Amino acid sequence: MPLMSDKEVRNLKLSSIPLSSLREFAEMLNQSSQGNGTDIIKGLINLRNIDNAVNDFIKTQYYERIKERKKLISDEDLIKELHKVKEFSWGVVQGQLDQKIQTEYVRRIFRYDDLINGVKAKLHDDVTSYVICTWYNHWTTLLIEEHISQHPRVIPTLKNIKGIDIFVGNQPFDLKTTYLPRNYDIEGAIKNPKKLAVWMYENQGAQRFGADNRLFVVLIDTRNPQDSWKLKRDFDLIFSKIDEFFAKEKVTPADEVVFSFGRKTFTAISKVLLITE
Repeated sequence: MPLMSDKEVRNLKLSSIPLSSLREFAEMLNQSSQGNGTDIIKGLINLRNIDNAVNDFIKTQYYERIKERKKLISDEDLIKELHKVKEFSWGVVQGQLDQKIQTEYVRRIFRYDDLINGVKAKLHDDVTSYVICTWYNHWTTLLIEEHISQHPRVIPTLKNIKGIDIFVGNQPFDLKTTYLPRNYDIEGAIKNPKKLAVWMYENQGAQRFGADNRLFVVLIDTRNPQDSWKLKRDFDLIFSKIDEFFAKEKVTPADEVVFSFGRKTFTAISKVLLITE
């Protein structure tokens, strides 16, 4: 995806606002709030000097969402809960839990008592480990994404748009928080983050394939890569690195990457933030 025009980005930002909020925004600007989202956007998109108003409205709405989340659990309490995780072992390959149940229990075991004993002996632990890892990844990612989205140079989306989580440098990006791929050379990743980005595009799963612009936040424990999951809850380090990154980074044509997938060639804008310990 090449760099987009201001009008194209404005359309995406407006499209990321839920309809009820979009109506509210239009009324704030004394514009028509009638019709569907497309109708309202058509009446807004060509208004002069509207970009700052769009950005400010989205930010305000996003801050309100964070306030509502914090009523359920504060950042401090959530971080304490995340530090209760002592081990990070999936137990079941992510996305293959149902297949494991079918092949190792449902279709293999004939007797009811054997089935119950088998579930208690092994599957219970596997499922517990899987749920803990999924829970840990969800909430650590949420805190990281909230911090990024609150940065002055970042505009978040307010509803799901495929392939877009945030706007940086007035360009759309899919935000990916991840670990260094297994067996990928650490020194090579640090020296050439762009090559790492190409690798991650080319080695993504076919079912989740996307050629959208991506901002990769990659966490690496350089001494013990298998412990990189612990680094994901070192929020003091992560947040400081995020702030440093956005304070200096700009989105330019130099961020373009070209990669191959399924015998086709794709172009995207990609940036990589490596956080190491």
